[in-house]
Amino acid sequence: MRRRAGGLVRIDGTPAEDERRAAGNTSTQAGNTGSRTGATEPRTGDPGARTGDEPPPQRTLLTVAVREYPDGDEDFTAGIDEQLSVVTDWWCDPEADEPFHRVVQPELHERYDVERFLHEARVRETGGQALVLFVTGHGKLGASGTHFLQLPKTELRRQLATAIRTSEIVAAALDSRAEHVLVIVNTCYAEAIAGELSELHKEIRQSRREQGSLDVIATCAQDQLVQVGRFPSVMRQVLRRLRTNAQITTPWLSVGDLMTEFESELRGDTERRRHRLRRIIDGGGQTVLTPCLPNPGYRPRRQLVGPARRQVATPAEDIDIWLDRASGRPQEADPGWYFSGRERLNRELAVFLTRPEGVLLLTGTAGSGKSAVLGRAVTLSDPLFRENADYADAVRSASPRTVPPENSVSVAVLARHRSAADVLRDLLLGLGVAPRPLGPTDDPVDLWGTQLDTHLAEPGETLTLVVDGLDEAYEPFRIVRDVLAPLNAHCAPSAPLPGQRGPARQPAEPEGQRRNLRLLIGVRSSRPPAHLAAPRGSAPRTALTRPPVTQEPGLLAALCEIFPTASVLRTDDTGSRDDIAAYVEALIGPKDCGSESTRRAAEAVADRVWPSFLDARLAGEQLRETTDPAVLAADPRWLDLLQAGTIGLLRRDLRLAADEGLPADVALALLRASAFALGAGIPWSNVWPAMAGALLGRPIEEPDRMIDSLLRRLSGYLAHDHEDERFVYRPVHEALAEILRDPRQDLLTDLSGDAV
Repeated sequence: MRRRAGGLVRIDGTPAEDERRAAGNTSTQAGNTGSRTGATEPRTGDPGARTGDEPPPQRTLLTVAVREYPDGDEDFTAGIDEQLSVVTDWWCDPEADEPFHRVVQPELHERYDVERFLHEARVRETGGQALVLFVTGHGKLGASGTHFLQLPKTELRRQLATAIRTSEIVAAALDSRAEHVLVIVNTCYAEAIAGELSELHKEIRQSRREQGSLDVIATCAQDQLVQVGRFPSVMRQVLRRLRTNAQITTPWLSVGDLMTEFESELRGDTERRRHRLRRIIDGGGQTVLTPCLPNPGYRPRRQLVGPARRQVATPAEDIDIWLDRASGRPQEADPGWYFSGRERLNRELAVFLTRPEGVLLLTGTAGSGKSAVLGRAVTLSDPLFRENADYADAVRSASPRTVPPENSVSVAVLARHRSAADVLRDLLLGLGVAPRPLGPTDDPVDLWGTQLDTHLAEPGETLTLVVDGLDEAYEPFRIVRDVLAPLNAHCAPSAPLPGQRGPARQPAEPEGQRRNLRLLIGVRSSRPPAHLAAPRGSAPRTALTRPPVTQEPGLLAALCEIFPTASVLRTDDTGSRDDIAAYVEALIGPKDCGSESTRRAAEAVADRVWPSFLDARLAGEQLRETTDPAVLAADPRWLDLLQAGTIGLLRRDLRLAADEGLPADVALALLRASAFALGAGIPWSNVWPAMAGALLGRPIEEPDRMIDSLLRRLSGYLAHDHEDERFVYRPVHEALAEILRDPRQDLLTDLSGDAV
């Protein structure tokens, strides 16, 4: 056998302790039976160890490792030690909610030591939710093809008597009482156990094979030697990857996840062929999550509102920005601009949510803050959020007239990148109605639309349905025609339904028994006419308007025609200029230069970026990073950038990022890749670097470092979400995504020289 070949784990304890264990003076037990022959005293700093008074563990890590061979190979022993270090970091992480209990093994010198350890540790009786077994050491193939684990006292000519069949150790775990079992064999010729295990696997009762998951992985082929340092070095990289750029959002991983991430860390086809993991027994499939594989990168997502409102509600991290002193709240008593800003607009929205029925169209130009306003109302209406002690002071300090009644929003759905059927399904689920199964010829929009109509016609309390991002849907006009238009009968039953195809669906119950409905729709529209703009200081006109349909093209015109009694609330009217100034001032936060200097800078921004809160945010973050915002705000070059809007601000940030080691063309390629991503966004992992490299025309060097730098330096341009069990990124606004996707936009011009 090649030296430096071996396994996966390290033996803990001092030589004296190990010698006592080998002599039988101590023993260990792991299982759910409570019966044992002895217990190992846990050592300080041994993650996952437990005392004898604790209940049996639900998750157990067991190792069968051989390290003290007669050849005295210190490198081999060091490799085993490094492997156990990685395993401990992964499965017994003390910061995990429920780390695995680790069974401490004795030194294994002869076959009897292994057999006694399996007996005293009660491996075959170990229960609980998950059992993970690592087998490592020198492996050898016998003349019959049997795979043996070698021990220090093994006689090469007497394998049956002095070595131990690896399959015996594995079978003890597979036929234990644990619900899920994962075995990793890291020895030379490990794949050779496949034939033996295939036969032994048949001896396990069928119900156990089918109800739980029994998985066995080998680290090398049946004719291959294992390099003792290879496995831990790759596993260390996999562990790092899972904690950083893999960004898998589930608490557990699948065996397929492990094998994919492991292979991703092997460089080159030759490396992948030689050192990839091999699945010997497939008990759970490629995608089924197993509690044997905790996700070291999992971080529970904080949910502030109930599921029915979650799509449109403001994310916890966005709210916390305004509650964090470090983010720049101007006064100690100020709960943050998110709760105190845009008072007039929020007040009118709150008033609508007290009405018995009706339709409100919230509209404005791109980036004017429609989703933020809707998100605030949806969040503040949620009872879970109102009960959260972390936000109680902020809710109480907000103007009472801007806080909608509790439970005044029933369901909130985001139409962005969704079809009409998607929107209908989510509305039904939010109302607690299971969508009917589809037949082979059923149109989901027609079937589920009728189901929604029937539910709304039933007697009950007033409901409010919120649909945001209508202009970003895959089928916006079909949503208007086939999803929203029929709701008019419930919002204003006496009003006609112009533009609706076919006869209007009538409520299933007489009108007097139906429930009332409020419908709140967020949709982008064109910039208001020039005459709406007014000088600073002039009296703001009311935001609630009913403009002539001829002035409002596209989706807003269609909605105004469908809902003739609807009110229109604009987020980009003249009063929003002052809102933007207050917003930028809050973003800048307290500065040594004084509040007056900050106010002047904020007003200079508002005069140039109105009505775009998106541009105001980007400009405010740039001002926040300066010592004296008024100096930057007075610089004609920076003001010219503001006049250019998002494009100008992005060019400046690309230049500043390049000064900090993130090349502008790489940063732009990464941003553009996020704009072209479908669905909720682009995952980091291997996808983002590959897609950005294709747009750039060359592979990105050190892609993980580049993306990490992008997320730190240009985070204001990106929003994040969860999709397909991955953390994903997309441009913070569709208006920015349109710029990034536009091939006519040369965003790398004028980047030479020092940044403003």
